[in-house]
Amino acid sequence: MSLPFDYPGSLLRQLDPYLKPYGFVNDSCALELAQDIFAAAQGNTLDFLFTLNQRIYQECEYIIRQSGAAFPAGITWRRKQGSCRDYTVLFIEVCRAMGIAARFVSGYQEGDEEQQNRDLHAWVEVYLPGAGWRGYDPTLGLVVSDRHIPLAASAIPDYAAPVVGSVIALKTGQNITSQMEAQISIVFN
Repeated sequence: MSLPFDYPGSLLRQLDPYLKPYGFVNDSCALELAQDIFAAAQGNTLDFLFTLNQRIYQECEYIIRQSGAAFPAGITWRRKQGSCRDYTVLFIEVCRAMGIAARFVSGYQEGDEEQQNRDLHAWVEVYLPGAGWRGYDPTLGLVVSDRHIPLAASAIPDYAAPVVGSVIALKTGQNITSQMEAQISIVFN
């Protein structure tokens, strides 16, 4: 599979939200990174995705940020640091700059068996013709496996945050918020 590829017309309409830049402004950092990796991968889609995943994992410093919106892709790449949601937005923007449909996924990753607590985690899924949605975790430098437990996915990262929500009631104008609390038990055999 080579880049760039064309999604068939009927599929393109369905994937349109996953192809639009997330940020308000096209990010030159994401575009430059996409072009650099495209040249290194010689247009091979799977090499491109693998290289992007490894570059973010190896070149960026992971920081813990329990709250707040994801940083724009350019900030994450220029600072070379971020949380899992920041890495995911960077990965998404680079993919979208190359015409690869990408979405934000929130959930949990099993991780260390000895660890008692699990924090919400984020990763990216890209849509590959003939293969469907395939996940990449730039925080851990992994291809997503059965050790990732998805809870929500969206073209817009804020819509895949299953821990908090807010709506405005149409009739009253009242702001209604909710917070999801969950207990997940992972049993290792």
